[in-house]
Amino acid sequence: MSPSVMIVVLLAALLHASWNFLVKRTEDKFLSMSSVVLGHMPFAVAALLYAPLPKIEALPYILGGAALHVGYQLFLLSAYRFGDLGQVYPLARGAAPLIVAGVSILFLGSSLGRLELVAVAVIGIGIMSLAAVHPGDGLRDRRAATLALATGGFIAAYSLVDGLGAREAGTALGFYGWLSAINGVIFGVIIRVVRPGLVGRVVRHHWRLTLAGGGASFFAYAMVTWAFTVAPIPLVTALRETSIVFALMLSVLVLKERLNVMKALATAATLFGVILLRINR
Repeated sequence: MSPSVMIVVLLAALLHASWNFLVKRTEDKFLSMSSVVLGHMPFAVAALLYAPLPKIEALPYILGGAALHVGYQLFLLSAYRFGDLGQVYPLARGAAPLIVAGVSILFLGSSLGRLELVAVAVIGIGIMSLAAVHPGDGLRDRRAATLALATGGFIAAYSLVDGLGAREAGTALGFYGWLSAINGVIFGVIIRVVRPGLVGRVVRHHWRLTLAGGGASFFAYAMVTWAFTVAPIPLVTALRETSIVFALMLSVLVLKERLNVMKALATAATLFGVILLRINR
């Protein structure tokens, strides 16, 4: 992975952390998720107007990717019912790069160097270890742990589908614009059925969060989708998940949350994985 691509993915990770930081203090996780997903829509429409039209061969990837993103969103919300964010989210995000690397090597013919494999493993394990430094026993509940790992499976699946689809489409922004728009429509329909009136609340009362969170989320993943087309998908996925470290740093610096020894060690391990990727280059 070239230094320029690494910088783009790390900026995307920072953007991803920023929208997570915006919604972190929202008690209603369904509301915050809905705000971000629906907030994609104006940016997705703009992408559809200005980006090239994806090749027709990418259509199955667009539809499959949209379905996987919806699955990720619903499974993450389900996991939050049994475990808190600080325990569920690191487990899901840390498992994803490990799964992507394994599937890419075993089934997609990808070839990663020894140091690259070590870097991906260190990043994934470092992120997952953050789940163990939070108080509480959310992950002792098998349902929370199972749903968190299933969520990680969805992240891995949509990363692979989106990466392959963007390459097939010939336009990363056009591909993600269509995928994001379809994702928003499907999720919006689900919201209207599960939580009647929530769409109106999001638009009328939470439009600032919707635009800010949705915009940051859209541009973050658009950057990642582009990176998928020019760098190995497992490496991009691993580097993208360092967003959780940025989120931790924002919490410590802005919200004055305590940085204990275990959090510091987990963060150091994750950053060491990033350094290994750079050394490999």
